[in-house]
Amino acid sequence: MKFKMAEKSLFAVLLRSSWWISLSLALAFALVSKALLPPEYFFFGAMGGLPFLAIAMIRLWRQLRAPSTAHVEATLAQINAMPWREFSAALAQAMVRDGFEVRRLDLASADFELIKGGRTLLLSGKRWKAARLGLEVLQSLEVARNTRDASSCICVTIGEVTDKARSFAAEHQIRVIQGTELAQLLRPVLTGKPAA
Repeated sequence: MKFKMAEKSLFAVLLRSSWWISLSLALAFALVSKALLPPEYFFFGAMGGLPFLAIAMIRLWRQLRAPSTAHVEATLAQINAMPWREFSAALAQAMVRDGFEVRRLDLASADFELIKGGRTLLLSGKRWKAARLGLEVLQSLEVARNTRDASSCICVTIGEVTDKARSFAAEHQIRVIQGTELAQLLRPVLTGKPAA
């Protein structure tokens, strides 16, 4: 059990790391196999590096698809200049594009109920322009999740997330969408282009 958890966590870390780290691990498997195994078993030993090679390819593909810093900054500036009505409409449209059924909520803590595959998520976005996203926003979102029996929550912000809020979000599995991820989510909606 502990090994499986460590394995999952290693792959999770590698999926957030640079592609060349995973490629290096795959090559290390091949080199160690070449050095330590008889020639007839080299292929089987080198196959141990295939998961790392796959992760390297995924990371490289994501890196090549990622928008440039200039595009991210321009999109975030456009988002920051929007009034709530326009921002919420773009957010709802992006969620529909991602396959969610979107229902507007009239709650102080959550703005949308998202339904997909039998799961219900709550999304909070009203404080997207706040310079700092604090703990109280996420705590009230968590209360709303428990009240409405939602499976998880999403909070959207372009501001800085405090350390306490980030810890609370991780502990309660609240996804915080900000920065590059927010720009990638809304850019196709704002530009009218299909998602990449």
